[in-house]
Amino acid sequence: MLRVLGSPLLGGSFSPRHQLGRRDLLRAGMMLPFAGGLAAAAESAPAGDLVPRAKRILFLYLYGAAAQHETWDPKPDAPAEIRGDFAPIATALPGVRICEHLPKMAELLDRVTVIRSMTHPYNIHSAGYTMSGIDHVDIPMETNAFDSRHWPSFQSVLSYLNHRRNPSAALPPVPYSVGLPFPLTNRLPGGRRAGPYGGFLGQNHNPIWTDFEGTATRTIHRWLGGDGRDVADPYAGITPDSRLTVSSAAVLPPEVTLDRLDRRRSLLTQFESELRQLDEAPSGRSLSRYQQMAYSLLTSTPMREALDISREPMELRQRYGMTLFGQSTLAARRLLEAGAKVVTVTWDEFATVNSSWDTHFHHYDRLRTELLPGLDSALSSVLVDLEERGMLDDTLVLCLTEHGRTPKLTANAPGVGREHWSNVYSNVLAGAGIAKGRVIGASDEQGAFVHENPVSPKDILCTLYHLLGLDPHTTVPDRFGRPYPLVAQGRVLAEVLA
Repeated sequence: MLRVLGSPLLGGSFSPRHQLGRRDLLRAGMMLPFAGGLAAAAESAPAGDLVPRAKRILFLYLYGAAAQHETWDPKPDAPAEIRGDFAPIATALPGVRICEHLPKMAELLDRVTVIRSMTHPYNIHSAGYTMSGIDHVDIPMETNAFDSRHWPSFQSVLSYLNHRRNPSAALPPVPYSVGLPFPLTNRLPGGRRAGPYGGFLGQNHNPIWTDFEGTATRTIHRWLGGDGRDVADPYAGITPDSRLTVSSAAVLPPEVTLDRLDRRRSLLTQFESELRQLDEAPSGRSLSRYQQMAYSLLTSTPMREALDISREPMELRQRYGMTLFGQSTLAARRLLEAGAKVVTVTWDEFATVNSSWDTHFHHYDRLRTELLPGLDSALSSVLVDLEERGMLDDTLVLCLTEHGRTPKLTANAPGVGREHWSNVYSNVLAGAGIAKGRVIGASDEQGAFVHENPVSPKDILCTLYHLLGLDPHTTVPDRFGRPYPLVAQGRVLAEVLA
């Protein structure tokens, strides 16, 4: 079966909230190879006289919550149970120190802005909140990407606005918004968590997701609280012949030639023509758009060529890190170069919870051997790579996480850990319109609370829209046509702007 990841009819979890009527079922049956999601209903407000400074976005997302103490905001003078095992090192910014296991980024700190005063009230894995700017979030929402209360992520908002500006434009050979290496929490048992999805704008504005096909080179024992299991985790290392694909289901099976696909598409078009006479609803038009997108991906080569990281010199690939995150970040640069406008790379949990950056257990072992080296290689390499290609000045780079971790270490078995902590944490911004060599805000002496200049995830989103030339107070319609702002409250962070 052909599938474009991003469609609720064709991949991932399906929610009972999506109730299908008789005509919907008829359409789904006829359109299954190319089905899409819900359509957006109305135009957005104009951006006014804002001048865009960013042409594209690279979003690197550290799911699970990276510890502020062991990344961008060490506390060497705090008591041992707070400062932890790692030492700080000097950086390219005089007087500013970061974790010793980020030596490559230490040399590049004069090219980025570090925000040390991120804060919000939701002490959960609030990926959806981080990416959407919704005014409220709770655990049932965060654990269900299809909860009807979700607002769209910024990726989906930008996709929607682009489509509304150019509703009749031909589909580009490389999609507007792409997500790597696979949909967030897609490789975990159970339902999909909230994140970079369409919310009330509909699933047809999700990023186009890739699939990962390859072999992990490291097997790690993941502790699950009482027991554990060995996991071959590609985020810890992959073989050089591993690859990212358009999607495992959006590949023609051997028996389906392009001629045969064309004949199927012709028949599908006839069915669609009949259905349009019966139903001219926006959802039908949205389905047509998604069919075109699916067909475009199946019959053109630029997307596959952009994902083909084997075309890059092995030396460069190794600099990015031979891990799933490193190679996905390299592929993201290639996608941006090929014409994608928004590319999201997630460092996700794989096979079990308490993986990725959710370091309740084995905190220091995992940071030392997996997490920090992988982040250091990928982030430093893409910044230099974009700069050398003349792309950094108009590419907005966001390296974000959803919250921080507790100031005091917890004596979990096995090993120590840090628990969830949203009172203060750190993020990094670079590229288009972002000041170089700046540290914004400060946490207190123990890295527990904001000491100076609190910054919300909503402020990051407002700044993102501002740099794209969009008024953050622009509204988009929900499923019932009611106007909602791109971000609930929030401010443009003038202090991070160049």
